[in-house]
Amino acid sequence: MKTLQISAPGSDPRWSDEPIPRPLDHQVQIKIDATALNYADLLMIEGRYQETPPFPLVPGMEIAGVITARGSGVTSHAVGDRVAALIGHGGLAEFAVIDADRALGLPTAINTATAAAFQITYATAHLALARRARLKKGETLVVLGAAGGAGLAAVEIGHALGAKVIAVARGSDRLEVARRAGADHALDSSDPAFSENLVALAPFDAVYDAVGGVDGTAAARHLRPEGRHVLIGFASGDLPVLKPNHLLVKNIDVIGFNISAYAKFNPSALSDSLRTLLDWHGAGRIQPHIGHTFPLGEAVQALDLLKSRKATGKIVITQ
Repeated sequence: MKTLQISAPGSDPRWSDEPIPRPLDHQVQIKIDATALNYADLLMIEGRYQETPPFPLVPGMEIAGVITARGSGVTSHAVGDRVAALIGHGGLAEFAVIDADRALGLPTAINTATAAAFQITYATAHLALARRARLKKGETLVVLGAAGGAGLAAVEIGHALGAKVIAVARGSDRLEVARRAGADHALDSSDPAFSENLVALAPFDAVYDAVGGVDGTAAARHLRPEGRHVLIGFASGDLPVLKPNHLLVKNIDVIGFNISAYAKFNPSALSDSLRTLLDWHGAGRIQPHIGHTFPLGEAVQALDLLKSRKATGKIVITQ
């Protein structure tokens, strides 16, 4: 099978032909139909991700496809079943083998591209906002980096939970995407009047911060008492300044969130979240935004687009 491999941290991706993996007794083999890209893939390629596997590695953390073989001990899935899975790495290939209990069965209403695209970003937004930030109907949520895959998912999840959503992104076209996803207000962080515009909508109950830096600092400053600042990532390259005395005086929670950890310390919370999200999709409450699709042979170009930060929504590789 064809795979896109990274031989060493920071090296250029190269195509390689590898044997198709066979499943063990407790595993299933999946013919990959779609793989969604994530910012974490870039960190993994550079060797900077918190859970980077040994090199050489094949990027691609979330996939969807069809089971083409199963181990003798597998009874939960059958050959021909459509499934999605969070596999950590290995998605930029034609086949993958995973433990059967990590394969999420798909309803007929969802296509494989959407199934691949919704897992990490939507489970991140759902668990971060509903479970960790305890976001309630009527509260005000600020989403930083709202036009990217993670940010758009948070806009949709916040809206689905009944919150007033303030989307922050750069550029009118990206803000329009956030509005279509359910944002009540959309602010351009490159606008010279951004700080004033943000203050005009304050105070906030929660901040979903995938950006950090000055935007994260500005949003945190206007949290109301008992507000929650959820740290998802630092796409700006800088950390937000969260002053301890400010946090103490206003009883503010700073909440770290790492979706990858749930597969190890609380897999049931992750699987419950994914099933809830599939139900929401079926009911029309969420609709993952796929901004760009590429065939597997153009996966390098897709990674370049991800690196440029010019994409809106998810980038999906299809086969």
